[in-house]
Amino acid sequence: MKTWLTTWEPENDIFWNDQGKKIAWRTLTITTISLVLSFATWFMVSAIVTRLDGIGFNFTSNQLFWLAALPGLAAGTLRIVHTFLIPIFGTRQVITIATFIKLIPVIGFGFAVMDPNTPFWVFAVLALTAGFGGGDFSSFMPSTNMFFPSRLKGAALGIQAGIGNFGVSLAQFMTPIMLGIGFYGAPQVFTKKTAAGEVVQSEIFLQSASLWYAPLLILIGILCWLLLRSIPIKSTFKDQLGIFKDKHTWYCTVIYFMTFGTFAGLSAAFPLLLKSVYGPFDPSLDPLKYAFYGPLIGSAARVGFGFIADKIGGAVLTTISGLGLLGCTLAIIFLNLLEPSGIQQLDMFILVMLVLFFFTGIGNASTFKQFPVIFKHNPVHASGVIGWTAAIGAYGPFIFSLAISGFMVSTGSATGFFEILAVFLVLATGINWYFYNRKGAERPC
Repeated sequence: MKTWLTTWEPENDIFWNDQGKKIAWRTLTITTISLVLSFATWFMVSAIVTRLDGIGFNFTSNQLFWLAALPGLAAGTLRIVHTFLIPIFGTRQVITIATFIKLIPVIGFGFAVMDPNTPFWVFAVLALTAGFGGGDFSSFMPSTNMFFPSRLKGAALGIQAGIGNFGVSLAQFMTPIMLGIGFYGAPQVFTKKTAAGEVVQSEIFLQSASLWYAPLLILIGILCWLLLRSIPIKSTFKDQLGIFKDKHTWYCTVIYFMTFGTFAGLSAAFPLLLKSVYGPFDPSLDPLKYAFYGPLIGSAARVGFGFIADKIGGAVLTTISGLGLLGCTLAIIFLNLLEPSGIQQLDMFILVMLVLFFFTGIGNASTFKQFPVIFKHNPVHASGVIGWTAAIGAYGPFIFSLAISGFMVSTGSATGFFEILAVFLVLATGINWYFYNRKGAERPC
C-alpha cells in the first residue's frame, strides 16, 4: 500500500479543492481520535493514584506525587524526539506506531494494580511509559500543520489539540465509572472514611481504569495504518536543528510553557492538590468529582478559540490569556485558597481553578496560530518549533507536581509555588506582548 503522496500543495486552491481538502480532513479526524487516547493514557496515572492507598498500597503522599509527575517527565523528553520524526518517517508510520505503543502502559497498569504487593519501582516504570501518550503530541501537531493551508492552520491545530486535550478529562471522568465494571481480574476492596469519620468499604475494579483503553487503541491503530498517508515534505535531522539558532524559538518556548505547561501541569496535580489541601476537612472528598472539569473547560476553549485566532490573530489572545492566568494565580494566593480555614473555601478554589483552565485553553489555541506565522519563511522550521515548544510544555506535569509536592513538604502549603508561577506569567506575557503583540512588534502575528 502506498505510503507517500506524490505532491502536496495546500496553498494552491485548485489542488486543495480538488483533492487536498478531503485528504487533510480525513487525516485530521483519524489522528485527532488517536490523540484523545494519547492524552487519556498520559493522564490516567493522575486519576489512578488517587485510589491506590484505598486498596492496600502503602505509598507516601510524596511517592504519589512522583507517580503523577513521571509521565510528564517522559512525555517532555519523548516530545523532543517526536519533534523531528514526521519529516523523516512520515505521518502514516509515526502515528500508527505511536498508537500501538500505548498498549504497554494501559495493559501494564491494569496488571500492576491487581497485586497490592507490586513495588513502587514497577509503578514508576509504568508511569514513565504512560509518557508515550504525552510524547507523540509533537508528531501529531507538526503533521497537521503541514497538511493545511495557512488560512486554516489555527482552526485545524485548535481542533486537533483541543479535542485531543479532552483525553485528560476523559481519563479523570471515566475512571470512577470504570471502577464498577469488571473487564478482567478480581475486584479490590476499597476503603475510605466518610465525613463523619466512619469507615466504608466497597468493591472496585481499578484495573479497568486502564484496561478499557486497550481495544480502542488496537482499533484506531489499524485505522491509522490503513487510512493515513504521508506528505512529501522531507527533511533531515540536521536541517531541522536550524530552529535552535533563531531566538524566536526560545521566546515561543517560554510563551507555550505559560499556556500548555500550566494546563498540563495543573491537570496532573489538581486531583492530588484537592485531596491534600481540602481532604483533611472532609475525608470523603473525591477529587475526581471536580478535577475533570478543569481540563474539559481548557480543552473546549482551545477548540473554540482556534477559529477566533484565525480571524483576529494569535498574539492578542495570548496576551489576554497571560493576564487572565495571572489574575487567577493572584486570586489563589491572596484569597488563601491553598491555606484554607475550612471546607467552605473549596467552592471558591474550584471556581478560580476552572477560570484558570479556561485561560490556558485560549492561550493554547492562540500560540499554535502564532508559531506558523512567526516562522512562515520556513514551513519545516514552523513544524519543528510547534513540536519543540510542545515538548517543553509537556514537562509541565513533572515540574508542577514535584514543585507543588516540594513546597507542601517543606512549608506545609503550595502557596509558594503559585507565587513563583505569578512571576513567570508576568515574564512570559511581557515577552509575547513585546515581540508579537505591540505596535511595531518584530514579528507581529
